[in-house]
Amino acid sequence: MRIIAPVAAIGLTIVISSIMFALMGHNPVAALYAFFVEPLTSVNGVSEWLLKASPLILIGCGLAIGFRANVWNIGAEGQLIMGAIAASGVGLFYPDPESALILPLMFVAGMLGGIAWAAIPAFLRARMNTNEILVTLMLTYVATLFLSLLVHGPWRDPDGFNYPQTALLPNAAMFDVFDYSYRLNTSIFITVVAVVAMWVFTERSFFGYKMSVGGAAPLAARYAGFKESGSIWLGLLISGAVAGIAGMAEASGPLGQLSPQISPGYGFAAIIVAFIGRLNAIGIVFGGLFLSLLYLGGEAVQLSLGMPSSVTLIFQGMLLFFLLASDFLIFYRFRRVVRHRVEGQA
Repeated sequence: MRIIAPVAAIGLTIVISSIMFALMGHNPVAALYAFFVEPLTSVNGVSEWLLKASPLILIGCGLAIGFRANVWNIGAEGQLIMGAIAASGVGLFYPDPESALILPLMFVAGMLGGIAWAAIPAFLRARMNTNEILVTLMLTYVATLFLSLLVHGPWRDPDGFNYPQTALLPNAAMFDVFDYSYRLNTSIFITVVAVVAMWVFTERSFFGYKMSVGGAAPLAARYAGFKESGSIWLGLLISGAVAGIAGMAEASGPLGQLSPQISPGYGFAAIIVAFIGRLNAIGIVFGGLFLSLLYLGGEAVQLSLGMPSSVTLIFQGMLLFFLLASDFLIFYRFRRVVRHRVEGQA
């Protein structure tokens, strides 16, 4: 049933979206074709599909490790932004713009930027028992405002016609593309490595086992001597690291510079990816591919049917709602309780 639940949630999302399309005056079959099939009918569409799936899968893998231990990092979007800022800083201000060291240094800087931003809620949760959901979410807004400050102020490109963006990164700071006609680049291999590493960590390592036990049975984990603080730090720092790397890959990949549109919400959408994938590496790959298709489909129906861009967010919201509802019905069941009146009592 846990495997069937995501499939049921996707099916219900498609059914309700068909009704929504019909109410908006569109042919449901044509709308669903434009949303789910048309984006994959060209090489460019497949390229964009994989390009958008890569950060979703990467971040989803990091989040799932923490979620297994009941460590709820909701601020991967902020960690992605801070990773992009740190990596772009290296790319923009490194003394030798042609150095082969720029890209590796940007990778490390992006990872450390995400780790540093995730370390704040990790410290507050481990030492002061604060709610990491609220802290990570609020820090996302701080990171967004900090990015806006930089691109509107000291880092704004003086030759950028007053647009809030930095100068383009040097060529040495960019990932190589597979074909210059498309945007898909070699950063996708980072995601492949992350999926394999997550599977090994969660399914074959003792640390992964401890985190899973801590999430499934906290009392048993304490009895076995597993420290909760270790799971908190590990879950948040790993998810922060991969989110920061995803931010670096966006800056050094399809965008080539830092701007307020560094992410269309990958950090939040990756939460849905992790749950669709049942916190499993292989499942997260399929979840990321499906959510990526929602992004592409939203763009396609804007162009072909004139629908608003918010239709993608509606799909994501419905998918999460139906997934949570399916899980609720799996773990709980309704039972009719009959109260018998005892004679002599009011």
